[in-house]
Amino acid sequence: TPPSRILLPLLLPALLALGPAAPCSPRPNATRFVCTEPTLSTFPAGLPPTTAAVSVEFTALAALVPAALAGLPRLQELHLSSNRLAALPEGLLHPVPALRVLDLTNNLLADLPADVFAAAGRLRHLVLQGNRLRALRPAWFRHLPRLRWLDLAANELAEVPPEVFRPLRSLRSLDLSRNRLASLAPGALAGLRALEQLDLEGNGLGTLPPAAFASTPALRLLFLQNNELRELPAGIFVPLRHLRVLDLARNRLRALELPPRPPGPALDLDISGNPWGCECPLLALLRRAAPRLTATRDTLCASPARYRGQEVASVSRAGDAGC
Repeated sequence: TPPSRILLPLLLPALLALGPAAPCSPRPNATRFVCTEPTLSTFPAGLPPTTAAVSVEFTALAALVPAALAGLPRLQELHLSSNRLAALPEGLLHPVPALRVLDLTNNLLADLPADVFAAAGRLRHLVLQGNRLRALRPAWFRHLPRLRWLDLAANELAEVPPEVFRPLRSLRSLDLSRNRLASLAPGALAGLRALEQLDLEGNGLGTLPPAAFASTPALRLLFLQNNELRELPAGIFVPLRHLRVLDLARNRLRALELPPRPPGPALDLDISGNPWGCECPLLALLRRAAPRLTATRDTLCASPARYRGQEVASVSRAGDAGC
């Protein structure tokens, strides 16, 4: 009999006696812990105090105890995306004052404790995309002066309260896309003077206040596509002298407003999928601003009848003898 056939029966009982291995066991003195075990239902215990980054993602984790992060004073990144978390303990982040990145994408969070970020003053990136948040609490943002990236996309937000983001004086990127914002309140973006990128895509926005962007003079990228905008207030983009990308695609616009033409590269402009009225004001504006139009094949005139179905860019370049 071959020796391997003798050894196998002897080894099997020993292996069975050990039982199944605990999923995602921490290693001593490690600086990074990663677990994507689908059966994991409790946050791993015993992580070494040297841990700087934790990723527990795509698991069955549904709850966290208040002391889950105790003993991790060096933790800088916490990734908890694609779990089943429906709530967070109020004091969860108190033991990790060095935290820089918190990712809670694709969980079941409908609300957060008012002071959940009170001890997270060094936080730079906060991702809450793909949850069930229905309202924004001003208290969440009071202690986050260093936050640079805030992602609130794909929640159930119906409004942005005025002044809610004012404490976020370092914020560079704000994503509010794919919520339920039918309008934007005056002062909703107050205090965001460092903001460079704003995404409001896919909200069903029907109107914007005339001074919507008066508080965001540093804005460089603005995404307003896939909304229900029928008109833009006169001068709405005048404060945006640094704007480089403006996406107005797939709204219901017939007339256009543009920011002042800055020195340097032309504005990247997507106005496709709107029923444009190719009258003299629009044609003159496009010639004067000379933006770099994208998706020109879908950027068509709806009126007047002589231009219906023609590309806006072609009509603008050719000019109109009646203007």
